[in-house]
Amino acid sequence: MKTKVYNIQGEEIGEIQLSDDIFQGEVKEFLLREVVLAYQTNRRQGTASTKTRGEVRGGGRKPWIQKGTGRARAGSIRSPVWRGGGVVFGPKPRDFKYSLSKKVKCLALKSSLRKKIKEDSLFILDELSLKRPKTKEMVKFLDSFSLKGRTLIIADKWDEVIKRASSNLKDLRVILARLVCALDVLYYDTVFVTKEALRELEARLKDE
Repeated sequence: MKTKVYNIQGEEIGEIQLSDDIFQGEVKEFLLREVVLAYQTNRRQGTASTKTRGEVRGGGRKPWIQKGTGRARAGSIRSPVWRGGGVVFGPKPRDFKYSLSKKVKCLALKSSLRKKIKEDSLFILDELSLKRPKTKEMVKFLDSFSLKGRTLIIADKWDEVIKRASSNLKDLRVILARLVCALDVLYYDTVFVTKEALRELEARLKDE
């Protein structure tokens, strides 16, 4: 399939052939859901922790005798029903991570790219180069496409000028083609891919 190529002024300057194996085909929503859940779950720290009645300090002495006081029986002031007592079935540190196969990650990335193509929210750039490392230069580039929402730029290599120009924009992220995953593509409303990054991305997905 063919798609348009743009320059940084937002002007159409030609067309480029995209790999049908990657950019055409079914968008597997169930797979995207599985991968997004996996990536988000793997980000959880799992450090939440509470103390049981056996771990709370104190409570070794019976607060009052068993009978004759008219009060309910109590064996410890650290019982879960008491204020300052232990917690029943509370969270403990745990590892939430689980792995996905290389094939699943590859298929999910393909589906996410297909989804953006069908939504007309993926743009191919001839190149991404700014004259100065200024935020306003990057804003000017984004405004030329009249975009709203979050924006992802997939590049083939780190550029210090681009990095500095985009560092102050909270809704913009620049990432390398060899590092991008399905969650990155799905999270952002608009995706830009440079021609060099596109070649690297296609080579990566074909190898996988």
